[in-house]
Amino acid sequence: MKNFLDDNFLLQTKTAQTLYHNFAKQMPVIDYHNHLMPDQIANDFMFENITQVWLYGDHYKWRAMRANGIDEHYITGNATDLEKFKKWAETVPYTLRNPLYHWTHLELQRYFDVHEVLSPANAERIYEECTAKLQTPEYSVQNLLRKMKVKTLCTTDDPLDSLEHHQKIKNDGLDIQVLPAFRPDKAMNADDQQALNKYIDQLSALTGKELNDLDAYLSALKSRHDYFAENGCSVSDHGLERIYADDYTHDEIKDIYGKIRNGIPLTIEEAGQFKSALLFQFALWDHEKGWVQQYHLGALRNNNDRLLSQLGPDTGFDSIGDFPQGKALSRFLNKLDAQNCLTKTILYNLNPADNELMATMIGNYNDGTVAGKVQWGSAWWFLDQKEGMIKQINTLSNMGLLSRFVGMLTDSRSFLSYPRHEYFRRILCNLFGDDVENGELPDDQKWLGKVIQDICYNNAKEYFNF
Repeated sequence: MKNFLDDNFLLQTKTAQTLYHNFAKQMPVIDYHNHLMPDQIANDFMFENITQVWLYGDHYKWRAMRANGIDEHYITGNATDLEKFKKWAETVPYTLRNPLYHWTHLELQRYFDVHEVLSPANAERIYEECTAKLQTPEYSVQNLLRKMKVKTLCTTDDPLDSLEHHQKIKNDGLDIQVLPAFRPDKAMNADDQQALNKYIDQLSALTGKELNDLDAYLSALKSRHDYFAENGCSVSDHGLERIYADDYTHDEIKDIYGKIRNGIPLTIEEAGQFKSALLFQFALWDHEKGWVQQYHLGALRNNNDRLLSQLGPDTGFDSIGDFPQGKALSRFLNKLDAQNCLTKTILYNLNPADNELMATMIGNYNDGTVAGKVQWGSAWWFLDQKEGMIKQINTLSNMGLLSRFVGMLTDSRSFLSYPRHEYFRRILCNLFGDDVENGELPDDQKWLGKVIQDICYNNAKEYFNF
């Protein structure tokens, strides 16, 4: 019987162990999509205790605690940080076979050198031990990133963001590259006209221009796209239920914009046209600048109206959606490709039923100009667990080129999430190891090691030009 979370965790063969320890383990990290706070990086923030760095903002853990019958008072409420930690420790033993069980203990080991299984019996002692370490300089935000060998990370930023913290990071000469990513979803969300009008007003105030017509609005958005580029941005990102690729004319979108500004309700068709037009325009700007564009598709968000009204969005009430993806995605990519305006693109699906669709869709638009120009992104959100990663890797292997894959990302709000890269790398090496020992791949460790290092780091470095 193997020991829990030992050096060969998830590595079930000698070949897998060799591939991980000799090749994957040493590679730095490029985290090209996350939700970390740039101000905390810029100011080299230090957390007061482990609850703040570990539980604040982590809706994965919040969902598990609610499922375990923990009152909201101890999750997002006014309980003390120690009380919240104890309630998480009370929940952890019940997370067996959930990825949180692995992540929790990997994070305790990798950051704090705590090798115990967290439980109510040791919760207060572990809280005190980890909190004491967090008071030392080596546990500042920047040093937490260094500890995990993070070389480059991209935060997720709204077009209205000032990027002042990114500017400070660059001016300070931080040895970790911290870049913004342009996420303009709020600027195209015609489903909520009140929120969209408020957004347009904020953009108007920021740019100092009246945005009374569509062309003025697009010009203002373009100025923000340019501003992001001036501040090192080379990546965009969208979090959408699905791609929008409805037919429209420029005049139709002008009329729709006028309705939005005048508070006239839109039809479902008009809202779809507006989102389609804005999404396509963003893609054209991305191509002009040679950016990488990312599309996270398939989340059914904010399902619980009652708790949404109490706690707001991004608090753990989202789920996998079952939106049709293929036809509109093909129309969108085909329209860009036909105009020779399709930039490097990464597609992510949340519904595992779309795995084969995504793996085959990318092959339609890889044109030989760039290796892996159109990518199927790593297993995302509810799928970034062992089984989800294995399915994504195997499906991509069967229908594309795994060797050109740009690998893992955290998509996290926590500075303690970087062991997810290790988790992915161990799973990857184990799959290769199985194939070698089953006689399905040659035992060419030099070549296999190179491919694994490419997937872990080199492909992303080359693809994003970091």
